[in-house]
Amino acid sequence: MYNKKMHHLGSVRSVIRELFEFGKKRAQEVGADKVYDFSLGNPNVPAPDCVNEAIKDLVTNMDSCALHGYTSAQGDFNVRKAIADYINERFGRKLNADSIYMTVGAAASLCITLRALNEGNDEFVTVAPFFPEYTVFTEATGGTLKVVPIKQDDFQVDLVEFEKAINARTKGVILNSPNNPSGVVYTEDTIKGLTAILDNKSKEYGHPIYLISDEPYRELVYGDVKVPYLMNYYDNTIVCYSYSKSLSLPGERIGYIALSDKLQEERDIYAAVCGAGRALGYVCAPSLMQRVVEKCLRATPDIEQYRKNRDLIYDTLCSYGYTCIHPDGAFYLFVKALEDDANKFCDRAKQLGLLIVPGDTFGAPGYCRISYCVSYDMIKRSLPAFKELIESYK
Repeated sequence: MYNKKMHHLGSVRSVIRELFEFGKKRAQEVGADKVYDFSLGNPNVPAPDCVNEAIKDLVTNMDSCALHGYTSAQGDFNVRKAIADYINERFGRKLNADSIYMTVGAAASLCITLRALNEGNDEFVTVAPFFPEYTVFTEATGGTLKVVPIKQDDFQVDLVEFEKAINARTKGVILNSPNNPSGVVYTEDTIKGLTAILDNKSKEYGHPIYLISDEPYRELVYGDVKVPYLMNYYDNTIVCYSYSKSLSLPGERIGYIALSDKLQEERDIYAAVCGAGRALGYVCAPSLMQRVVEKCLRATPDIEQYRKNRDLIYDTLCSYGYTCIHPDGAFYLFVKALEDDANKFCDRAKQLGLLIVPGDTFGAPGYCRISYCVSYDMIKRSLPAFKELIESYK
């Protein structure tokens, strides 16, 4: 016998992964130049030079046993201290090494945090559109995920609906900004309104409601757009961070959990994080990559390449007549489908070689996601297909 729910999760890929696998197969059949794969958020911009330099330096100069051996379960002390010091310097906090838990990417950060907080059947709240694995991660802990519907005029948080979603069983709120899949950055006014609600509701129900800030795209913003650092707006904040996008290292699976220095019961929550990491087998994140990120804390990939991609696809699709949400961050474009059923729209797009993801699993029926972290040349080559697609609806 086996766990039927786990069997289902292992047998059925996510919509995004299914489309990605279809694209690889289709490229073999018709040629890669006739397939325009916008399915996966897999950065095409190379990692900053400091990453390869750090790897070479560590492999050359550090004792091999120390480099490739176990660190402490929660991560190397010096790495955690360096990250805490960087956060303190950048955002005016007072974190220390024992505010940080090193993880195998943002997914592990979220799974550990949810496991640490959930006492059995707690509820967690997120805001549509949202990364669909939040549901999987939450339910795996025995919790329930409630979704606040989209505020379609600007894709900020509908604070009225948000307040309605909070109740006595609410243990935490997962917020993702810059947002996957919309690319929207939540404004300071939005964050102030949301955290004021959480403060009031925490007092009303007599227990803290934790704000879980999912931040893999924090560094990927355009122009002078600012991403509010949630610890500076709400004491009971836990940050789940990943270097997958900020250093273009998705396959290396390295990130961290950071607990606010003003978190209620902070030492007990940190112990629960350590315990959840132990229970899930997420101890001792990759040793080499821990030390690489320590050396590259101030580095980012070439954001200008993403901006050029964004401007090309956003401006062109808008000129064709598509309705697109303007992305201020990340590398996704959220587009309104040309019929009510976004799945049918995306199926029609597939016939033209365009692999785009329907928005239903993001909590956004009627929309689709285009991941533009691809080559500029591929976007240019895909544009006639996008034009043919919209013309087929006229």
